[in-house]
Amino acid sequence: MEANPLLPVGFQHPLPHSTLQMLSPAALAYLGDAVFEIYIRTQYLLPPSRIRDYHQQVVTCVRAETQAMFMVALLPRLSDAEKQISKQGRNAATGQPKRLLPEVYRQATALETLVGYLYLTDSCRLQEILGYFSLEELAKTPKS
Repeated sequence: MEANPLLPVGFQHPLPHSTLQMLSPAALAYLGDAVFEIYIRTQYLLPPSRIRDYHQQVVTCVRAETQAMFMVALLPRLSDAEKQISKQGRNAATGQPKRLLPEVYRQATALETLVGYLYLTDSCRLQEILGYFSLEELAKTPKS
């Protein structure tokens, strides 16, 4: 298997199932949020730009509303197991920012949970899933 540049040394192979079971959906979402943001940041590095411009582009894509939209678009492409992981993340979402509808927050958490899970278990599938969020797709996201 080719090394995934998104994964730090030590996470090049799937985590043992017993270790993965110790992690809650919220923990997977926590990790997935960071992985998703790093992926989005790398998408905007070229052409070179000012940091403020990078930040504005990235924030648009990592907002809960955009993540929820991405999750809905991904659903038909997911395996049953991936849908189950996403559902666990969605159902584990507690509380939400006042500015968000609860369903938007839950869908965003579902995406983060899936990304966190795949980061730890299947780097090839993670790359495939993240590949759906190309710059062309990202450009279609509504700006706020």
